[in-house]
Amino acid sequence: MESKIITNVVPADWQPDALELQGKNILITGASSGIGRCVAIECAKHGATVILLGRNEEKLAQVYDEIVQQGYPEPMMYILDLATATIDDYQTLARAVEEELEQLDVLLLNAAILGQRSPISSFKPEIWQQTMKTNVDSCFYLCRYLLPSIQKSESGRVLFTSSSVGRTGRAYWGAYAVSKFAVEGLMQTLADELENISTIRVNSINPKGTQSAMRAQAYPAENPQTIKSPEQLTPLYLYLMSKHSQHIHGQMIDY
Repeated sequence: MESKIITNVVPADWQPDALELQGKNILITGASSGIGRCVAIECAKHGATVILLGRNEEKLAQVYDEIVQQGYPEPMMYILDLATATIDDYQTLARAVEEELEQLDVLLLNAAILGQRSPISSFKPEIWQQTMKTNVDSCFYLCRYLLPSIQKSESGRVLFTSSSVGRTGRAYWGAYAVSKFAVEGLMQTLADELENISTIRVNSINPKGTQSAMRAQAYPAENPQTIKSPEQLTPLYLYLMSKHSQHIHGQMIDY
């Protein structure tokens, strides 16, 4: 299977139906803020039951409350710090999903930390390990233990949020850049394995410059009004979660 960088994925005339994702169960990591939060709310708005996964209970509760107050399907909350999670923690999560839901339709692997912006020669080993565990290892474990639930779906999706520095290496991006290269490799490997034996579709999304706390940390002098908001990304995520994207598999998608 050949993976390419593709753009303009969403047809110009496509608009999601009001209940485009009705009946779907969607687990989103990093759901407490930024892209994860916006996508979670938009998925719920279009009928999905969302599993909000993050490390900050207070922020997750705010997203939960916003979804409920809007009258959308009641979401689930799952508190998990990916930087310290153990294999047992991931197995416990998988059992909880199995017990609570008939199947998992979409796994959006969105959570990541920036780590340290510095040359490799002075990168702190403990920050390297923390970044890789959060950004890469968690993706492997979540795929490893949640795939049985996704395989029960008629149109399962695994989506990875990637980055431009995971496509072309850039100085001083350290563990973050390397982690995103690894995410792209995991996406392509999983997609190739599933291509001929499953209806699950696997892709990565590079949102490029987007307003977020991580972006502000990386570019403290940047005016956030000069880059897109997370809300502008939601049509792309919704499309890739919908039945209309069944033909897209194993691709590196740029916004």
